[in-house]
Amino acid sequence: MTKSFKHYGRIALRSGAAPLALGTALIASPSFAQTAPASDNAAPAEEIVVTGSLLRRIDTETASPVTQLTTESLTKAGITNINDAIRSISADGAGSISTGFQSGFSAGGAAVSLRSLGVSSTLVLIDGLRSTNFPINDDGHNAYVDLNSIPFSAVERVEVLKDGASSIYGADAIGGVVNIIMKKQFNGVAGTVEAGVSAHGDAPRYRANLTAGFGDYDEKGWNFYVNGEYQKDGRVAVKDRAFPYNTNDLTSIGGIDNNPTDNSLAPSNGSPSAVVRLAGQSDLNNPFSGGSVPTGTYTTLGLGNCPNGTFTVAGAAGGTGCRYDLQNTYSQIQPDQERYSVTGRLSVRISDNIEGYVSGSFSRNIVDIRALPAPIRQQQPYGASPAMSSTAPGVVLPVYICSAGINCVTAADRRLNPNNPYAAAFANDPAAGAARIYYRFGDIPVGTHRQNEVLRAAAGLRGSVGDDWNWQVDAVAAKDNLDITNRGVVDIAGLKSAINTGAYNFVNPALNTQAVRDQISPTYTTHSYTSMVSLDASVSKSLMDLPGGPLQIAVGGQVRHEVQNNPGINPDKLKFANTAASFGKHTVSAGYFEISAPVLDPLELTASGRYDHYSEGFSRFSPKIGATFKPMRELLVRGTWSKGFRAPTFAESNPRSNFPGFVTVTPPESFQLAHGGLLSAGNTNPYAQAYSTGQGVNGNPNLKPEKSRSFTAGIVAQPVPWLSFTVDYYNVKKTDVIVTGPDLGAARAAYFAGTPLPEGYTVAAIDGVDPLFPTALPRVLVISAPYVNAASQLSTGLDFSATANVPLGDNIKWTSRIDVTDVFKYNVTQNGLVQKYVGTMGPYELSSGAGTPKWRGNWQNTLQFGKFSLTATTYYVSKIKNVAADEGEDLSCEGGNLYGTGEDFCHIRRFIYSDLNASLQVNDKFTFYINVGNFTNAKAPIAPSSYSGINYLPTWHYAGVIGRTFRVGANFGF
Repeated sequence: MTKSFKHYGRIALRSGAAPLALGTALIASPSFAQTAPASDNAAPAEEIVVTGSLLRRIDTETASPVTQLTTESLTKAGITNINDAIRSISADGAGSISTGFQSGFSAGGAAVSLRSLGVSSTLVLIDGLRSTNFPINDDGHNAYVDLNSIPFSAVERVEVLKDGASSIYGADAIGGVVNIIMKKQFNGVAGTVEAGVSAHGDAPRYRANLTAGFGDYDEKGWNFYVNGEYQKDGRVAVKDRAFPYNTNDLTSIGGIDNNPTDNSLAPSNGSPSAVVRLAGQSDLNNPFSGGSVPTGTYTTLGLGNCPNGTFTVAGAAGGTGCRYDLQNTYSQIQPDQERYSVTGRLSVRISDNIEGYVSGSFSRNIVDIRALPAPIRQQQPYGASPAMSSTAPGVVLPVYICSAGINCVTAADRRLNPNNPYAAAFANDPAAGAARIYYRFGDIPVGTHRQNEVLRAAAGLRGSVGDDWNWQVDAVAAKDNLDITNRGVVDIAGLKSAINTGAYNFVNPALNTQAVRDQISPTYTTHSYTSMVSLDASVSKSLMDLPGGPLQIAVGGQVRHEVQNNPGINPDKLKFANTAASFGKHTVSAGYFEISAPVLDPLELTASGRYDHYSEGFSRFSPKIGATFKPMRELLVRGTWSKGFRAPTFAESNPRSNFPGFVTVTPPESFQLAHGGLLSAGNTNPYAQAYSTGQGVNGNPNLKPEKSRSFTAGIVAQPVPWLSFTVDYYNVKKTDVIVTGPDLGAARAAYFAGTPLPEGYTVAAIDGVDPLFPTALPRVLVISAPYVNAASQLSTGLDFSATANVPLGDNIKWTSRIDVTDVFKYNVTQNGLVQKYVGTMGPYELSSGAGTPKWRGNWQNTLQFGKFSLTATTYYVSKIKNVAADEGEDLSCEGGNLYGTGEDFCHIRRFIYSDLNASLQVNDKFTFYINVGNFTNAKAPIAPSSYSGINYLPTWHYAGVIGRTFRVGANFGF
C-alpha cells in the first residue's frame, strides 16, 4: 500500500533504530498497557515508523516490549518532569539516580537504570538520536545523559524499550533504551502555570511553560514553534522533618547514635567544637606531624559556647564535650533547584517527497547543595607527600605560633599558642606539648552550587523515491557544560599556615574573620564538559511480497565524535583532596541493517545487526533476531534474542582518569573485638565504628568492552474488548563487566584478616593507630586498583502490565492500569563468587546504594465524568533486607547487617503511597487542576544504613520524607 509523503512527514518520523514493539495505543499513565489488534471493521491504518526501527509498517506490534508515556497521561499522574516520568517505570532498578541523591559525585544529575544494570547500560536518545553525557561520571566511571536537562513541556511522548538494542543503536543499549520524542509541529499558543507547597509549609514549587507555533504544516508546508519552560523547587532542610529523618541518633528505638558526640569525645571526623588531647610533634613547623599516640583526658575548646549542652565520658581517656546533631543542623533533604530551557524547531516540506527540519535547545539546571562541615582529619590528600598523607600520625596545634613562613623553632616573635591548652605547661618542651585536634569547621559553609548547561542542535532531511524507497539523514551536535562552585573544601596550605600562625580561632570560631575562613577554605569554581557530534544516514526498501506482507530491508551508517574533559574538583592534589577526574576523546564509525520478513500472515521474523569500530582500536558486531506470532486476533506471542556491548567510558579507559571513591564500611567483628569489643555489645570506641573508606581507581587502556546476551519472551492479549494485558520475561547476562578490580569488599576483608590482597590491589593509605588500642591493627583508608574486566552480571525477571477501559454510563468511564516488575535474579559473579542482590541493599557500592527491591509497581485509576477527571496513582516498592553481598554481609541477617546492630533493623519495610490528581476542563481553552502528592501521607520506612539519605532511601522513598504536597495549576491553549 502506497502512502503520500504528507503522511510520512507527519507520522513516520524516525525515532529510533532497533526493532521493537509499541504493541498498543498510547498509555494514559506511567504504567503500560499494550492494546490488542484493531477490530476487523477499523479504518485502514497509516504507515508509520515504529520507534526503534528503520522500516515503515502498518501495525505497531513487533517483537520487543515497550512502555510508552505521553505527557498528557503523565500530567494526570501529577508528573511534571522527565526524570520522574522515566524513573516511575517499574523496570527502573538498582543504580537509578534521583535528584534527591545529593551525596554522589554526580549530585544534581538524574538517570535511569533499566534492569538494574546501571545507568551506563541504559541508552537515552532524543528523537532517536544520541545526545552528550553528563560531564561527571556516576560512581566515578558510569556515563549517562542527565534527564534533568530535557524540558518536559516540549516532549510529545517517551518510549522505553526494555530489551537489548545494540543491533542498531550500538554501545550502551544493554538494559534498554529511553527514546524521548519531542513535539514535531505546533500551531497556536499553549502553556501551564503552577504553584505548590508541602503540608509542612516548605518544598515550594513554581512552574510555568509556554509554547507558541506558527504555520500550518499540512496547508503551507512549514511550521515553526518555540517553547520556554521554568521550574523552581525550594530547599527542604533535615531539621524541618520529624524523627527519624532529622537525626542520626536512633537509640530511642534500639538503634545506634551515629552522631560524632554523645558516644565519643574524639570522633574520627570531629565536631564543630574542637576537642584536643596531649600529643607529641616531630616537626615544630609542620602541624601534620603530630604524635600517633595521644595521652591523657580530652579537652574541649570553648566548652562554654556549646549550643546544645554538654555530655561527659568517664575514665582516663574521658572528659566533657559539646553535644551536636550534625545532620539536623547542617544537612538538607531537597536541594534548592532552578531549571529553565528554550526549545525551537522549524519543519519544512521542501517538495512532495522531501522534508527537512532544524531544531535547537538550551537548558540550564542550577542545583545548590548543602553538606556537613568539613572535618580537619580527612582533608589530608592521599599520597600528596609523606608529610601530609593520611598515613601521617595526625594534625596538632603546636605549642608555639609565629609569623607566616618563619621557623617557629628559632623565631624571635614566636609566642604561646592561645588555641593549645597545654602550651603554657610545655613552654620548655614544645615537642611534647602539642594538642592533637579533632574538629569540623562549623563556621565555614560546605556545599556545591552546580550549574549545568546543555546546548543541542539537530537537522535532518528525509524523503522517498518512488513507491518503496525511503531515506533519511540526521546530524546532531551537543555540548554539556558543568560549572561547580565548591564551598568548604579545606586548602591544605591555608590550613597549615592558619595553624602555625594562630590566625584561626579554634576556641571561639565565631570570632574568625571572613579573610581567615577564606584562607582555609577559598570558594572556587571548576569547569568540566562533554561534547558530541554525530551524522546518521539510512535507506529502506520493500523487496517483494511475502504471504504476510512486504519483505523490507534497511541499511544505515553513523559517524560520531565524543569528548570528555573533567579535571575533577582539584587537579592540584597538594591543595585539596581530588575527586573523580576523566578525560578522553574518540571517533566511532558504524554500519547497521534491519530486515522484516512476514513469512506468514500470523508470523513475522525480524533480524538486525550493527558493526561498531572505535578509534581506541576495538570493534564489535551486535546481532538481534525477533519474532511475533499472532494465532488469533486476541493474542500475540513475541520474543527476541540479541547480543550487545557497552564500550569502556573515558573514566574507565583513559590512564589520566582517576577516581578516589568512598563507601561507608563497618569493620568486621574481629577488628571490633581488638578495639574494645563488639558494637552490638555497646562498644563506643570511635575507631571501631562505621567509617568512610576510599577506593582509588585509575583508568586502564587495556580494557575490553562489556558484552551482553539477552532474550525476551512474552504475550500481548486482549481477551475482551475492555481489557488488555502483557506479560514479558527478560534474561540479560553481561560478561567482561568492568569493575574496580576483582572485589574491593574482598580486598578490605583480606586487609582486616591479615591475608594477602587480591592481585593488583595495593593499600594506598592506612589510618593512624587507635589511641585507645595502639597495638591493634589500624584502619585501612584507601585501597587502590585499576579498572578490569573481571565480573559477570545476570538479571532476570518478569514484567506485567494491564489496562482496563470500562464505560460506566453516559460520559462516565473508568480506566485502570497497572505496571509491575518482579526481579527473579540480579547476580554478580567475581572470581567464582556469586553475589546475590535481589531483595537486599546490594549492590551497596553502586550509585546511591539504594538496593534492589524484588517488586516495584504502580497502579493508576481514573474516573472520567464528562469534563471532570479524578486520578489516583499508587506506587509500591517491596521490603529490602538490610544486608549487601558486596559488603560481605550474611544474607540471612543472622550475622549482622549494614547498620551494625546484629539482627535488629534487619529489614527496610515495604513502601506504598498514592498521588491524587483532579482536573476540570472549563472549556476548550482552559483546564484547571489540583494535585495532592502522597495524599495518604505515607511515611518512608526506616533505612538506617542509607548513605544517601538520613534514615531513608532517596531513590525509592523520597515522597515519604517530603510528605503530603499540594499543587494547583492551569493549562491554557489558544
